[in-house]
Amino acid sequence: MTVRMLGASLLSLGLLAGCAQTPVLRGTGDLGVVIERATGSVQVVEHSGRTSLGSVPGLGDLSHAHVTYSRDARYAFVFGRDGGLTKVDLLTRTIVKRIIQAGNSIGGSVSQDGRLVVAQNYQPGGIKAFDADTLELVSEVPAEYAPGKFSKVVGLADVPGQKFVYALFDAGEIWVTDFSDPKHPKTTRFPAGQQPYDGLVTPDGRYFMAGLFGEDGIALLDLWHPEKGVRKILDGYGRGEEKLPVYKMPHLRGWAMAGGFAFLPAIGRHEVLVVDTKTWTEAARVPVKGQPVFVMARPDGRQVWVNFAFPDNGWVQVIDTPTREVIKTLAPGKAVLHMEFTPRGDNVWVSARDDNRVTVFDTDTFEVRKTLPATAPSGIFFSHRAARIGF
Repeated sequence: MTVRMLGASLLSLGLLAGCAQTPVLRGTGDLGVVIERATGSVQVVEHSGRTSLGSVPGLGDLSHAHVTYSRDARYAFVFGRDGGLTKVDLLTRTIVKRIIQAGNSIGGSVSQDGRLVVAQNYQPGGIKAFDADTLELVSEVPAEYAPGKFSKVVGLADVPGQKFVYALFDAGEIWVTDFSDPKHPKTTRFPAGQQPYDGLVTPDGRYFMAGLFGEDGIALLDLWHPEKGVRKILDGYGRGEEKLPVYKMPHLRGWAMAGGFAFLPAIGRHEVLVVDTKTWTEAARVPVKGQPVFVMARPDGRQVWVNFAFPDNGWVQVIDTPTREVIKTLAPGKAVLHMEFTPRGDNVWVSARDDNRVTVFDTDTFEVRKTLPATAPSGIFFSHRAARIGF
């Protein structure tokens, strides 16, 4: 072999080696995670091809888990029941960092500028702000509502202006904390009602709503005019009627807003409440199969999908928003815990914990498009949440 031929062969081998080492490039816009609660892992999925890319283990107790995303949608922040906060890289499917920041945590959110990750805690109560890059503690706000008395924090949501809004279950209050100066947050307190159990922010970031477990009604705070205080809406919607035993608390975070109306789960009832968002008064009630847990609108608002607490948690019903009637009843599997729409609403992913699967439905035809195996799946969270207020 001549020197020229040898050089050409080495060059070819070098080019081939270079090609072999080139990483696969992709965006993160169609990625997401499925919580596998039994194994303390998350399964990374992509919804364009409806496939699983792999699992990331080692995330601790995910019996009640929540996920939010970094501003660029590359990193998932996973909050676990054991107080763990884990930063997961969706592209490499690895843990970037994991900390135990509390005794019991049920969720969190990311600030408007993407620089802070804020965790809401049951134990010891309060919120903590961390640097989104390093997960180093920046500041914290203990939920001490009276001398020596601390409350569980629920319903945390990010809102414009580097602020976070959340409810204090034991205190019966809504707090708004401003992190414009991250190391010196400022908090404003508002009386809300008996035992606010969850909260949500309207898509424009204006209104915060907290459901009340201790009384019939919803606490509503106008964040444009906080000086007006909290207003009670749907006051006494179940007055004079016996409540059913509550087997699972409804989640307002998955609420539905469609056509100028909000669709909300009625606690202790087999009904979805319809609220006129111009007047914040009750407009209708939709009878459903069981006690609603998640009441979620398809992104175009034309449909509302509902799942239920035990013993009806094997069913999902679809409400047509113009007629406010149930148009489809589906049986995706045993113990349906969560649903997540693809960004434009062509598909919805539904987890069935006890059947160890996730089913993908076409939202027009209700046909099954794909079934994916998962170990005791619960929450499903797609990365487009990174661009939405209150998630």
